[in-house]
Amino acid sequence: MEFSEHIKTANVEDVVLRRPFHPPTQGTLCVTGHHLLFSNRDGDSSRLVLLLLRNIDAIEKSVENLLGYSSLFSSTGQSQRFDISVTPCVPSGSSGTITLKCKDLCVLQLDIPGMEECLNIARSIEHLSSLDIVSDMYPFFYRPLTLSLQDQWGLSSPEQNYAQMEELQDRWRLSHVNKDYSVCPSYPPAVIVPHSIDDETLVKVAKFRQGGRFPVLCYYHRKNGMVIMRSSQPLTGANRKRCREDELLLQAVIDGSGLGYIIDTRSNQQAQQARMTGGGFESKSSYSCWKRLHRQLERGKVLQESLIKLVEACGDHSHSVDRWLSKLENSKWLSHVHTALATAGLLAECVERDGHSVLVHGSEGTDTTLLVSSLAQLILDPNTRTLAGFLGLLEREWLLAGHPFQQRCAHSAYSHARLRLEAPVFVLLLDCVWQLARQFPLAMGFSEPLLLRLAMEVYASDYGTFLCNSDQERCAAGVKERTHCLFQFLLKPSERERYSNPLYEPTELAIWPSVQPQSLQLWRGLFLRWTQHAVHLEKAQEELRNLVIECRGAS
Repeated sequence: MEFSEHIKTANVEDVVLRRPFHPPTQGTLCVTGHHLLFSNRDGDSSRLVLLLLRNIDAIEKSVENLLGYSSLFSSTGQSQRFDISVTPCVPSGSSGTITLKCKDLCVLQLDIPGMEECLNIARSIEHLSSLDIVSDMYPFFYRPLTLSLQDQWGLSSPEQNYAQMEELQDRWRLSHVNKDYSVCPSYPPAVIVPHSIDDETLVKVAKFRQGGRFPVLCYYHRKNGMVIMRSSQPLTGANRKRCREDELLLQAVIDGSGLGYIIDTRSNQQAQQARMTGGGFESKSSYSCWKRLHRQLERGKVLQESLIKLVEACGDHSHSVDRWLSKLENSKWLSHVHTALATAGLLAECVERDGHSVLVHGSEGTDTTLLVSSLAQLILDPNTRTLAGFLGLLEREWLLAGHPFQQRCAHSAYSHARLRLEAPVFVLLLDCVWQLARQFPLAMGFSEPLLLRLAMEVYASDYGTFLCNSDQERCAAGVKERTHCLFQFLLKPSERERYSNPLYEPTELAIWPSVQPQSLQLWRGLFLRWTQHAVHLEKAQEELRNLVIECRGAS
């Protein structure tokens, strides 16, 4: 597309930028196809501000005419975030203010001289920040000198993962039944399934599972040979339909081990209601060797509204302790963190302590299923706690497993748009990982800055890693050939050092998180990152990190 058709005013002089931790600055604002560029009059490169338009979640504008009349817009609390005691001189006449609320939770304000210029800039931002065509997005134009499109895209493949697990190859095989994505559009071309189940059977099972997501292996526990499987719900419907092939597949999973568990991330009532719309669950009569456990995890609109309420609470500057605690509780965000960690702990306990294989699913199998399976692997598998191992886990369990990033991360907490398919499931995962890292500060090979970086990149990125909703879509759009991979970049030596945990002490033991209310805390580094308190905390953490590195170097 021609980005110029959406840019009526490309440059405006004498704009005043207000942003957290900085005094108001006067300079030139420039709009490009993918960025807002602000430079101050001194020409100091350190005062150059570059904002990716995709990062903008909401725009609020106010226009003031010569008489001083101003249209109304909500700016509650902004006077507390910005230093407005000193305002550079702005030419008299009509002017406007644009408030940009970003997906990384930062809020910026632009005072623009000229009503027409202000409205033109606002319209350009509205159009260019919400591009729908994947190939028009910035990762397809990002060409840093230090990276090449010839570099490897991604960290590994299903084939490589399977080859590394020699212990399971007697009972499990790598199937390419989905090589053209025709069996399951949201699965990768290759998946691991029981050796005794042929591809013809898998095709029949896929027709019995929502979206074709038949049960596949996602984790093999080397200590006892138990596995974690994931899928979507069975399509039993109101008539309690059965699928003999599906029953055979699950029987093959536990062959010789006696009993398996099914963790359904819906309540029993939700699972029963799903039958009325064609969904359902595994009945005891048809799956006699499997015990079903229900643990309700919220997703979709409920989870998105929880994030919105939490961010609103964190932006409340009323200085009332009771009001703050009430808003925090009403958001229910920490309740979602608790439920996710508790369910993952249950899954890990079934595998490690009880010695049983587990199948995890909810409805579609692309949200809470991936959340629980990922956290359980972090609890059980020390390899997933290294920097490379954690990124590999995200690649396997989220990118290749078909989490619909483009749908779930279309908007963050500030958007005025009507909620459709948005849900911060991946942000909830990162929060849970932060809770684990806080409780076990020596067990993780990566640090909080990596989690913060991922929380930002998933909504707006220079890289193509989180584009699209599945591996099939990324291949069709040419993402792997025409964009750079974030995970490969983060593993470069310079970046690896920045995101590594200097306190890391590898352990082969499982890490069992406490989910008591006193053990869970608000992730201040993310949700309070634009407050003055966060600046002091970040400086203290950086000093501590440097001190640890110095001490280890000396020893």
